[in-house]
Amino acid sequence: MEKDTYMVLRVTRRSGSSFGFAAPSSKGSAGAPESASGVEYRIDTPELDAKDLDEVRHDPEVAAAARPVPVRLIAPVDPAAAPLPGRPVPIDGATWGVWVTGASASDCPYLGYGVTVAVLDTGIDAGHEAFRGVELVQKDFTGEGDGDADGHGTHVAGTIFGRTTGEVRYAVAPGVGRALIGKVVGANRSATTKEIVDAIQWAVDGGAQIINMSLGFDFPGMVLEWTRRGLPTDLATSRALAQYRDNLRFFDATAALLRARGAEYNTALIVAAAGNESRRREREDFRIEVAPPAAADGMVSVAALQGAGPGYEVLTVAHFSNIRAAVSAPGVGIYSAQAGGGYRFLSGTSMASPHVAGIAALWAERQLKQKGVLNVGALDAQLRGNTSRSRLPGSDPLDVGEGLVTAPRD
Repeated sequence: MEKDTYMVLRVTRRSGSSFGFAAPSSKGSAGAPESASGVEYRIDTPELDAKDLDEVRHDPEVAAAARPVPVRLIAPVDPAAAPLPGRPVPIDGATWGVWVTGASASDCPYLGYGVTVAVLDTGIDAGHEAFRGVELVQKDFTGEGDGDADGHGTHVAGTIFGRTTGEVRYAVAPGVGRALIGKVVGANRSATTKEIVDAIQWAVDGGAQIINMSLGFDFPGMVLEWTRRGLPTDLATSRALAQYRDNLRFFDATAALLRARGAEYNTALIVAAAGNESRRREREDFRIEVAPPAAADGMVSVAALQGAGPGYEVLTVAHFSNIRAAVSAPGVGIYSAQAGGGYRFLSGTSMASPHVAGIAALWAERQLKQKGVLNVGALDAQLRGNTSRSRLPGSDPLDVGEGLVTAPRD
């Protein structure tokens, strides 16, 4: 029988401790048990045929098993179409996204100092002026080397922690001094869910407290792969749906374990873009559910907002934004760093997600200053519990989730 590579999440339950998370091993496993006691988990990547897979799924220590699927970047919407001025019009010295979230200097005393964030994206232009003074730890998961040929990752990173180099502050948390940059999408090769899981683990092991992702499962790519392997289209679609389901369950289990380990071990809050597949301009009910992996339990999925009136006093959901996200943030006409130098405007839930990651960094700094430690569960609760709908009159919760994220004020 033909064998395929699978991700297998193994959990060992022992009495008297919490979840552990292990560093990568050199033997093809993404992790190994940390200690002889407690509840630990690891991710193996064995080659399995159908009989092997059945045995694995009946193993009581296996929490989830899935054949890795391709992932794709949640690309910006109409990146070339920007009916906007060359420079943003500042509000209180900041871009509209920084201002409406309450992160600007006159509203929020925090800048993200002492917080480490991770960006799993297309890489970063490390030489850009926006990142001067930031400790950038890079790892390439594509085999193409560091750098950012696409520019998406550079723009996302700029929104989170870019330095103000002109008159307008465009970053939500410009005090962040250390960032882990996992390049998971390259010019010619994107990662699979296996590399995404590895990248999440690498980021957590590297000390990231907040992880931002703008990635989605590539369902058409799954169908194409099975048709190339000889399956008729209907069977290929059915097989791809099973993979889709298994991978979502795998991320559910992984996110749950990450959250549970927070009492004793380093862990991170994962913020993810909801996706841009909705088509409200064609018809109001042409709305699509949030795309995995953002749909996984335990991740903070993010919808995109846009201005609906003068001065951004009133906001509405962006026409492309997927539904059932956890929270929402500015995602249209977002000004940030451009790979190769300069700055540009982009739109998408990928632009909204780093606003939320940045706001999370501000709340994290507040926790660190007040308590000396960071509790990721409490951080998630603060992020969701301090949302606002005051600028979203009549908004549908399916569109905006809990509402617009807001920065701490004291």
